[in-house]
Amino acid sequence: MKLDIIAGARPNFMKIAPIIEALEKVKDKIQYRLIHTGQHYDKKMSGSFFEELGIPDPDVNLEVGSGTQAEQTARIMERYEALLLKDMADYCLVVGDVTSTMACSIAAKKLGVHVIHVEGGIRSNDITMPEEINRMVTDAITDIFYTTSEVANENLRQLGHDESKIRYVGNTMIDTLLKNMPRLKQPTVFSELNLKEKGYFVMTLHRPANVDQEQKLKSLIDEIVKGAKGMPLIFPVHPRTAKMLEQIGIQADNLHMIGPLGYLEFNYLVKHAFAVVTDSGGITEETTVMKVPCMTLRDNTERPETITIGTNELVGTDPKNVAPFMKKLHSGDWKVGEIPNLWDGNTAHRIVEDLLKLV
Repeated sequence: MKLDIIAGARPNFMKIAPIIEALEKVKDKIQYRLIHTGQHYDKKMSGSFFEELGIPDPDVNLEVGSGTQAEQTARIMERYEALLLKDMADYCLVVGDVTSTMACSIAAKKLGVHVIHVEGGIRSNDITMPEEINRMVTDAITDIFYTTSEVANENLRQLGHDESKIRYVGNTMIDTLLKNMPRLKQPTVFSELNLKEKGYFVMTLHRPANVDQEQKLKSLIDEIVKGAKGMPLIFPVHPRTAKMLEQIGIQADNLHMIGPLGYLEFNYLVKHAFAVVTDSGGITEETTVMKVPCMTLRDNTERPETITIGTNELVGTDPKNVAPFMKKLHSGDWKVGEIPNLWDGNTAHRIVEDLLKLV
């Protein structure tokens, strides 16, 4: 079997790392080619993750670089199609919901290559999110789904997908987290600010609904700063958000804006935090496994199990919603949470065991 593994952006890298590790053990049966589309191309968003997570250098880098959604999609499809025409694969394995996921799925399917979607079936039901469109398009042409939850399974059934295409295996991102827990690395900001265990917040913001309007972003951060009650707020700033923050000029004694962190340093901060405030989906999965309270500044989530089972709560995007959740957090009434089924560190093994049946 010839298998292409697609990775394009930071959220993909922690999902492919355990799959590649498991494939290395069966490379006499499954020949794989790692393709980096180049959707994320700077060191902090790409290169450092490969090094930290032990991902081998890509066999191919499509080097698509930056651009609009349409420009990136077009370049990825064009370059991946050219690669397939020169050296065809049997299967194309995509992960998550970034532009590279959708673009490579389309290019592969049109050439008769079977599409495998790791993390298939998740939905926010918010069509304004580019990621939701990527999920919908990818799932519409997927041949095999590897899913993270029973909710995702049911979504696929409701869409009319045959049960034989759905494999409930768990969450490869949690494989990576559990494997790397002993390797988490204290960032310099920890000692520089004299941070204490469970004595600070971690915050991440990058979604357009939160960061593209100056007044909205300012109001959100003001409410979070106030709700933190003087506790340090460590804010690794996404490049998108940095530009807006410069224009607003927000400052507070307990707000510490730092550059993007590598995987091991960021998750060290999360593991030892009092709580996390975020608009990311993936981080809510990691906080659930690490049993860290998490407030999600979104009106919907494609990972409802982090709320129904885990430590996450959906706060919404209205700044006025922040205060009640902060009060609950400080009062000690936050739910303990449990770890969802099959989020046990063995997902990649289950995926490769299933892939071997296709050989």
